[in-house]
Amino acid sequence: MTFPSFTLLGQSLLSGIFIGSLYGLLGLGLSLSWGMLRQINLAHFALAFLGAYLTFHLTTFAGMDPLLTLALILPGFFAFGVLMQWLFSRFSISPFNSLLVTFGFTVIIESLIQSIWTADYRRLESVYGGMKFKVGTLYLPLPELFTLGLAIALALCTWAALRYTDLGKAMRAAAEDAQIATAFGINERMLALLLSGLSAAFAGVAGLCLALSYTLSPSQIYAWIGVVFAAVMIGGLGRPIGPLVAGIVIGVSEALTMAVISPAWAPLVSFSLLIFVLLVRAEKI
Repeated sequence: MTFPSFTLLGQSLLSGIFIGSLYGLLGLGLSLSWGMLRQINLAHFALAFLGAYLTFHLTTFAGMDPLLTLALILPGFFAFGVLMQWLFSRFSISPFNSLLVTFGFTVIIESLIQSIWTADYRRLESVYGGMKFKVGTLYLPLPELFTLGLAIALALCTWAALRYTDLGKAMRAAAEDAQIATAFGINERMLALLLSGLSAAFAGVAGLCLALSYTLSPSQIYAWIGVVFAAVMIGGLGRPIGPLVAGIVIGVSEALTMAVISPAWAPLVSFSLLIFVLLVRAEKI
C-alpha cells in the first residue's frame, strides 16, 4: 500500500468535511421530526431530491438564480410538512407506522420525479459550479463552502431557537410530555405543525445544496438514507448540532479511508461508527 501525499490527504480531509456537512444538513430535519415528533420520516430524503430537481428546473428553464429558487421552494415544502403532520395527527399514526407511511410518500415522490424529469442523470449548470478558491495546494469549491456555511448556520440557529426562545422551550416541553405541556396552556398541535413544516423546509435547503454539487438521479434517494440515518443516530435525536458533528466525523472518516486504503472500504465506516457508539451507550445504561 502506497501512502498518499499530504496534498491528497489535505484535499480528502476537506472533501470529508464538505460531504459531512451535507450529511448533517440532510439529518437536521430528520433529527427534529424523529426526536421531537416521534416520526421516522423517510420522505425527508425524497423531499430533498424533489427540492434539488425543482432547483435544477427553475434555474435551467426559468433562468432563476439557484439561491433565489428557495423563495418558491421553501413555502411549498413548509406547507407539505404541515399537511403531513396534520394527516399523522388526524389518523393517530404511530412511530413505526410513520416509517411505513413516509416510505410510501418516498416511492410516490420518486415516481413523480421520474415522470417529470425521467430517470436520466441531470446536472445543474450554474455560475457557482466552476467557482473555487485555492489555498496553497488545496482547492475549496464555492458550492461546497456554501453547503458547509449553511449547515453550520442552520444548526446553530435551530439550537439557539430551541434553547433560548419561548417558542423553542415550548416545543421541547411538548416533545418531553405533551399532556403536561397542554395543561400549562401550550398548543402542542400547533407547535407540531410548525416543527414539521420547518423540518420539510430544511429538506428543501438540503436539496439546493445537492443540486449545486452533485449529479441528480431519482434512484440516488435511497443511497443517502443509510449514512444520514447513522449521522442522526450518532449525533442524537432532536439535537440540531449533533447530526452535523457526526456527519462531519463520518465524512472525514470515509474520505480518509478512500485516500489511504480503498474506496471499497468507505461505506463500512458510517455503520462501524454507529455500532461502536451504540455499544458504548449501551454500557452506560
